[in-house]
Amino acid sequence: MSALARGATPAAREAGAGSRPQSARFHRESDRRRLRAMALALACAGVVVGLVLGVVGLRVQQVRTSYRLDSLRVARAELEETRGRLSVELATLKSLARIEGKARGELGMVQPGKDQVRLAREFVPGGSGLSSRALTASVDPVAPRSPGWRTR
Repeated sequence: MSALARGATPAAREAGAGSRPQSARFHRESDRRRLRAMALALACAGVVVGLVLGVVGLRVQQVRTSYRLDSLRVARAELEETRGRLSVELATLKSLARIEGKARGELGMVQPGKDQVRLAREFVPGGSGLSSRALTASVDPVAPRSPGWRTR
């Protein structure tokens, strides 16, 4: 543009512009309603995407938990099988026949005679053994007897 056209009034500019064509300039005003509608649509799309991602994440977590549960069930079955084998082995090791066989074979032990067996209660001090019972019975014929004792 020339200096004359820049400083001139709009009517003078139109008169001087007849010799040369000017491109039309359009100025667009922002439409607040359309801007609000676009923002609302974008927010709704974001919420929908967030919900979809949340549902997908929960489903992935459910699948992982399902796999973990299956592996724990397999481990539990293996442990129960091991427990069963160990209980059978324990019962075998606790068997009195096996212990007696080991005592006789490996340690050279023999069955004790009747005169070799003594009850531990006979040797308890304080009057709770057989010797105190015998004394009490000879002095007091109505002395109470415990249910586990048999006299000869």
